[in-house]
Amino acid sequence: MSDYDKGSVSSADGTVIGYRRFGSGPAVLLVHGGMQASQNFIELAGALATDFTVHVPDRRGRGLSGPHGDDYGVAREVEDVQALVAATGAARIFGLSSGALVALRTALDTPALERVALYEPPLSVNGSAPTGWLPRFDREIAAGKNAAALVTVVKGLRIDPVLGRIPRFVLVPLLPLAMRVKELPEDDVPMAELIPTQRFDVGLVRELADTVEDYAALDARVLLLGGSKSPVYLGVALDALADVLPHARRVTFDGLGHLGPDDDGDPRRVAETLRDFFLS
Repeated sequence: MSDYDKGSVSSADGTVIGYRRFGSGPAVLLVHGGMQASQNFIELAGALATDFTVHVPDRRGRGLSGPHGDDYGVAREVEDVQALVAATGAARIFGLSSGALVALRTALDTPALERVALYEPPLSVNGSAPTGWLPRFDREIAAGKNAAALVTVVKGLRIDPVLGRIPRFVLVPLLPLAMRVKELPEDDVPMAELIPTQRFDVGLVRELADTVEDYAALDARVLLLGGSKSPVYLGVALDALADVLPHARRVTFDGLGHLGPDDDGDPRRVAETLRDFFLS
C-alpha cells in the first residue's frame, strides 16, 4: 500500500471533509463514486503520486468526513470540492461515477479547475439512468438487510454483468461472507457502512438529470473516460457530454467496466491516461 498522510478542510456549512494525501508535485483531486470511500483509490493515487500531490477525500457521510447533513444535495458536494480546491490549489480533478458528476458540476462553477477527467458520470439523459430500484433498496436498508440492498444496487445499476446474471436467492446469502473482513486498515470504511450511502448518490443523479446542456458553458479541458464493458446508459451520458462540451476528448478502455479506476479494476492503466492528460 502507498504511504499517505491525512488532512482536512471545512466546507461552507462547517462540515469537515477529510482526505488522504499522496506524493508530491502539482495538486490533483480524486473524487470517488457511490458505495466507495478514499480507500478505493489507493492504487490509482499511488500510481499518480510520482508526478503529483494526490488528494483523495472521503465524500461527506463516510470515513474521515462529517455527515451528509439535513440539506444534502449537489450544492453541498460542490461546496466540499471547492473547499478542497481552495486549500490545495488543485487545478486538476478526476471523478468516478457519481464522483464524476460532482467533479463536473464543481468545474462549471470553479474556474480554478483547468483539467477535468470524468469516468462514466451517470448523467441521466431523457431517463437513461435507472433509478426504479431505489424504493426496494430503501425498504431493505430500513429492515437492516444490507446484503439484499447491495444485490438490489448491483442488479439495478447493471454495473457487473457477471453478478447480474446470478439469481438473487444465490447472491444474497453469499454477499455477507464476501463482505466479512477480519480487520480493515485504520482509515477504511466497512462495506456495511457504505451500502446505505447509495441512496444519497441516487439523489445526485436525480437532481442533475437532463442538465447536459449546462455544460456547454464549461471552459475547462475535459477528458471523458469509459470502459467497453460498461452498461449502455453510461455511454449515453458520455456521448451527450461529448456533443456539448467545447473542449472534450474521449477515451474508451477496452476490456474495462464501470469500476476500471477502482483498486479492484485496472487503476494503473487508467493512471497512465490521467497522467498524460494532467501533464499536457
